[in-house]
Amino acid sequence: MRETRHELDELQALLDASLSGSTAHLRSIVTGRTVTAPELTQILTGMCVLSLATVTAKGEPRISGADGHFLHGSWHFGTARTAAKARHLAARPAASVSHLRGEDLGVFTHGTVEILNPADGPAAADWPDLLAYFKDCYGADAFDWDRDVVYYRLRPHWMTVYAPDPAKLLAGQ
Repeated sequence: MRETRHELDELQALLDASLSGSTAHLRSIVTGRTVTAPELTQILTGMCVLSLATVTAKGEPRISGADGHFLHGSWHFGTARTAAKARHLAARPAASVSHLRGEDLGVFTHGTVEILNPADGPAAADWPDLLAYFKDCYGADAFDWDRDVVYYRLRPHWMTVYAPDPAKLLAGQ
């Protein structure tokens, strides 16, 4: 777990606010079948496959896969700088991601992306520590980390989790 107490408190506040502000239908499904922020950070370790939703210039939705990493209470993911999703996110930084594990887990997040790579965005100060993490996951020579790929953090404004048996998920960690 890489989260500070402050980050866990912020994540818990987000989870609580998102659920309480959701529709009655969603609350009827999720209430009593969710996890706390500390549990979520224990479950979401390593690489998690994300479904990433972006929007084209014509307002058409597009969905694609991405390697997701849940670090410090938010999703981080990357793609090739030449990918369509990179163009979409550069022009329209609002995005949604979901991470599903069969019927055991669903994590649904809406937010705004910020670029992490150096000189590309306001989050560049976080890049050295995140780069070390990604190099450990993928290998230091996997990419030209400054030119070939762009990494994002999704700053969530809404997140909910469906987990009918958290003990099963936690036991698998």
